[in-house]
Amino acid sequence: MRMYDIIEKKKRGGVLSREEIAWMIQGFVRGEIPDYQMSAMLMAIYFQGMEDGEITDLTLEMAHSGDMVDLSTIKGVKVDKHSTGGVGDKTTLIAGPLAAACGVKVAKMSGRGLGHTGGTVDKLESIPGFRTEIGREEFFQIVEDHGIAVIGQSGNLVPADKKLYALRDVTATVDSIPLIASSIMSKKLAAGSDGIVLDVKTGSGAFMKDPASSRALAEKMVAIGRQAGKRCCALITNMDVPLGHAVGNALEMREAIETLMGRGPADLVRVSTELAALMVWLGDIDGRSEGNAGQRDAGLDRAREQVMEALSTGAGLKVLADMVKAQGGDPQCVREPDRLAIGQERLEVKAPSDGFMGHMDTEAVGIASVLLGAGRNCKEDALDYGAGIVLKKKYGEAVRAGETIAVLYASEKERLAPAAEKFLSACTVQRERPNEEPLIYELVR
Repeated sequence: MRMYDIIEKKKRGGVLSREEIAWMIQGFVRGEIPDYQMSAMLMAIYFQGMEDGEITDLTLEMAHSGDMVDLSTIKGVKVDKHSTGGVGDKTTLIAGPLAAACGVKVAKMSGRGLGHTGGTVDKLESIPGFRTEIGREEFFQIVEDHGIAVIGQSGNLVPADKKLYALRDVTATVDSIPLIASSIMSKKLAAGSDGIVLDVKTGSGAFMKDPASSRALAEKMVAIGRQAGKRCCALITNMDVPLGHAVGNALEMREAIETLMGRGPADLVRVSTELAALMVWLGDIDGRSEGNAGQRDAGLDRAREQVMEALSTGAGLKVLADMVKAQGGDPQCVREPDRLAIGQERLEVKAPSDGFMGHMDTEAVGIASVLLGAGRNCKEDALDYGAGIVLKKKYGEAVRAGETIAVLYASEKERLAPAAEKFLSACTVQRERPNEEPLIYELVR
């Protein structure tokens, strides 16, 4: 085979065979196919797209390009959860413990934040002593003992994706649905869980800016999961407004704990409990996650009841505390979330006029948190775990001129003013109350 011929075929809209895709990915990982030829292929895929079979073949080949995690030694059904990224999205810290409290095993490998989106690993590391880099045997044992463990991605997991993403980032091909779907699902398949719940964000703070694009991505990823023999579903959720009130690592960790204590913001509770219920449903705890539509709906309703009971009794909170202790963190922070260190420098942002909070450029809010020190512009940047934003007013709420709409936190005072300017540029105050937007658009299953 020649890479030239494969590029030419895709450039003209041809369908790549499984053998061609395997030869291409294996050669690229081994360094036999140069970056400039793979860049040409990525651009051809961007413009010509890929059929479902091609996307599945690409995903499976990427997943098998490195280590494949074998979770079979952990008893029970293992269910993973993945978000396509957003601002204030701390749902893993809530949904994971709730699902584990209901009997699902959650062996989760999470990433770090980059750009305007936050990472679960960073949020957990705001807890003093918490270890996200632990050996595989210890990782498995914590899942076995407590139902859940969350660690950083390590080792030789999906090297093809690492190399391809680096090229996509510099060739303007990041927003290709086939490439996004294969990137996400290759990592999920390599991680070894039996079921996968996808939280596909849509809106100004999300990768996909409109519900139609988000649905297209969700359908592709669910199809890949099913063809790979996994139980898989996707929830399309709103990211036109930050989720919850907190943006920033320790602030979000604190809000997640408070949610498990039963006093979380309504939007965060709704999305987190629905994701947890889907994890329980895919976990097939009562043997009824398959079957006809009526049986599936009844099984999902029972899963929702289990999750709400785990929330109301504090069972999910206990699971989180046990996991934190097992991974070296201070469990007292889970019992007393105010112990988490928050930036000492603070600035209140005031409403410029009377009216109602309207459209919010959520990506710009995320960028404001990065300016405060809560995020990274590149992987090597150090984080200020205590930096971030607490929203006092959100979309649709009435405000008066001079009223506090957000509080900014940082360790360095000079970071506050630029971040406040960016935050205000993201907000609109309008005379009429805006129309209510859906929080959850639909379930793709």
